[in-house]
Amino acid sequence: MEAIHNINLTSLLDTLISLAAAFVLGGLIGFERQYRQRTAGLRTNVLVAVGAALFVDMANRLHGHEGAVHVMAYVVSGIGFLGAGVIMREEGNVRGLNTAATLWGSAAVGAAAGADLIIEAVLGALFVLSANTLLRPIVNTINRKPLDVESVEVTNTVYVIAARTHQKMVMAQLEEELERSSYPTRDLDIHAFGEEDVEIEATLAATSVDGDELDALVKRLAALPAVRQAFWSPSTSE
Repeated sequence: MEAIHNINLTSLLDTLISLAAAFVLGGLIGFERQYRQRTAGLRTNVLVAVGAALFVDMANRLHGHEGAVHVMAYVVSGIGFLGAGVIMREEGNVRGLNTAATLWGSAAVGAAAGADLIIEAVLGALFVLSANTLLRPIVNTINRKPLDVESVEVTNTVYVIAARTHQKMVMAQLEEELERSSYPTRDLDIHAFGEEDVEIEATLAATSVDGDELDALVKRLAALPAVRQAFWSPSTSE
């Protein structure tokens, strides 16, 4: 009978508003992640935001503002384990940090909604979205500028194995694809690869790259009839 006693239409309406706000705002953040085909997409961000909102809303209802503050502290620490799951290390590059930070932002937005701070939740969602969209061109511009130093931490290289008879055509296509993606080359070497093929090795001037973009680039190169294989790889130097 305790469950029936706890039914309060005013509180239920308040919970509905909090969860709806978390659902919509988490969905906006997740849509941007899903559009860019990141590991944590639409559903993950919505679930994180709604879950955080529900925990904080329950604590707020049962124990007041003090209880909500304690639950928020657990949400902040707990979301770290979920964020750690999307961070991957691939040779010299670490990927997934931005996705993990976005999940952390979604949890904060949901917690604000659960605490009935709807305007604050909206502002938080707008700032998370702005960080993932408006700052992207600036980050890409900075990352693609070559460093004027002798030692570089990460070197990214695109490898294309092609028929020797079509070497010039493949090289032209490689340079065109790299130029289109705004990845200038620092070095371009050609090595014999068996009796009939050559390996074209294009070392990029950029020390930080968009892995998904390079994956798509080498996929287009690999689809050329004269290309046997195309791939890219980061390497580190001390």
